[in-house]
Amino acid sequence: MNFKYIYVTLFFLFTLFVGAQPPNIVWIVSEDNSKHYIKLFDEHGVDTPNIEKLAQQGIQFNRAFSNAAVCSAARSTLITSSYGPKLATHYHRAEGKITLAKNQDMFPTYLKRAGYYTVNNAKEDYNIKKPAHVWDESSKKATYKNRSPGQPFFYVHNIQTTHEGQLHFSKEIMNSTKTKENPDAVFVQPNHPNTSVFQYSNAYYRDKIVEMDKEVGKVINQLKKDNLLESTIIFYYGDHGGVLPDSKGYLKETGLHVPLVVYIPEKYKNLTAFEPGSKTNAFVSFVDFGATVLNLAEIKIPETMDGNPFLGKNITIKDLENRDETFGFADRFDEKYDMVRSLRKGDMKYIRNFTPFNIDGLMNNYRYKQLVYQEWLDLFKTKKLNAIQSQFFEPKAPEALYDLEKDPFETENLVNNPAYHSQLISLRKKLNTWMEKLPDLSLYPEFYILENAIQNPVNFGSTHKMEIKKYLEIANLSLLEFEKATPILLKYLKSTDDWQRYWALITCSSFGKKAKIFHSEIENIMTSDSQLLNKMRAAEYLGITGIKNTSQELVEILYQSKKPTEALLILNAIVLQRDFYQHYSYPIDNTKLSKRVYNNGLIKERLTYLNNEITN
Repeated sequence: MNFKYIYVTLFFLFTLFVGAQPPNIVWIVSEDNSKHYIKLFDEHGVDTPNIEKLAQQGIQFNRAFSNAAVCSAARSTLITSSYGPKLATHYHRAEGKITLAKNQDMFPTYLKRAGYYTVNNAKEDYNIKKPAHVWDESSKKATYKNRSPGQPFFYVHNIQTTHEGQLHFSKEIMNSTKTKENPDAVFVQPNHPNTSVFQYSNAYYRDKIVEMDKEVGKVINQLKKDNLLESTIIFYYGDHGGVLPDSKGYLKETGLHVPLVVYIPEKYKNLTAFEPGSKTNAFVSFVDFGATVLNLAEIKIPETMDGNPFLGKNITIKDLENRDETFGFADRFDEKYDMVRSLRKGDMKYIRNFTPFNIDGLMNNYRYKQLVYQEWLDLFKTKKLNAIQSQFFEPKAPEALYDLEKDPFETENLVNNPAYHSQLISLRKKLNTWMEKLPDLSLYPEFYILENAIQNPVNFGSTHKMEIKKYLEIANLSLLEFEKATPILLKYLKSTDDWQRYWALITCSSFGKKAKIFHSEIENIMTSDSQLLNKMRAAEYLGITGIKNTSQELVEILYQSKKPTEALLILNAIVLQRDFYQHYSYPIDNTKLSKRVYNNGLIKERLTYLNNEITN
């Protein structure tokens, strides 16, 4: 018995009965480009006639955001309409894919159940164990043309032309290949050095944006050729920010603020309050996209979704005008660790750096394949950067506040400006409330999440909500004056809870040498703690402050680790200290590493770098 045929037949009988054919929905997704390179959205961008034409007939969203600044974390949010730190899908890329709870699914599944043909061409990149029933097709050859006659479809078309890898060109190519965009006239953002390498990379990348736009046009023209344009809602958007330094992988606007245009044909004008050619400053985020698609298809939105629809019946312009917030998160990117959260409300941007001693410019092998990354670091080492350009290679403040109207590239931290104090307090409180509500699983180390949470992260978070709230409170001690934090920190350094000690140590590192009064307690943790990562955090504190050379201790701690993500975090501390703090030597004997640790690909990236064998 052909159940698919019966299901589709019943679906069509239903649509005939209710007198409405659901819309086809197409996502055209360009990889790795923020709104800053497209003239439609930014004065420094290039002309994109196909996207511009789509906007003339559709809706231009000037405030659209990815919630993460890297592919797998961003796409995991898109496919679930749920925040990554809640699902443990926020590390790039997952060392262990999570399992969704029985009451939660990837959103195309709900479309498929309602009779849609679901197609993805071709990138997935989810940090989730993908159920078999999500896509009817998902491959480089996947097409909506294989659906049953008249069956509505949801189709995702990915364009890789603007991907970061396109900027992995050599000096020889740079010297021999001319760009269409003039490097001498191109805009270089103020936190970057205005050198010939940065100019060329900016021009080269804008050429790729123009190529990408032509591919967008091909998809639209094919829909028109297939007589589908007037029955299809089209989204064009970038999958997160751009690839020039301090964008992809970072919670700057250049990493999160994406272009978004949605075309809704006349046939379905009842699904939007906007007229064709409209522009809106309503905030929409990736967490909202899945819920929006379901709403357009008039499918009930599951309660497990965090997102809210911004198109569909009963969504008014007034409702959208009240939306002025977006949250962001950044954690491990390949072999480089950090923990950063952001909240933008209107034109104010708040960033919380939970490990501010981690340097943004810390080696990440994939990023440093770009000539601009290599040159930027070289210029820092030779002291040829100004104060703004040097920030990328220096410790951060625990929190930052930016006025984006005055400072769109987030170069002046306003945390200590009395004129912005009320905004600081309000945004800080709102971000903390969001993290507690999730709750944010990153308050546990990644290895612990892999061992205890990935089979049902939502249930784990719910069960441990109070513990997570306490860890957040300890982390936030770094926002106090040190004298006020001192007695509380001492209490948690002596706690019987492993992760209370862990966050107390991180907070000490955030305070730096101010916390040297805890020297004896911290050294005792380094030598005798039951938790290996607490030994590492203690050694890290003593090392980055220069109180004690703990290079040998860190190497010995590494040898004791049997868990790849635990060892990777230890190696992060080693690279951080070697490159940006006391510049100690770290001779690592690979034969002393656990076999499981040594065989991990990201571990090998770090070991190769430490042996000064950067892969290009």
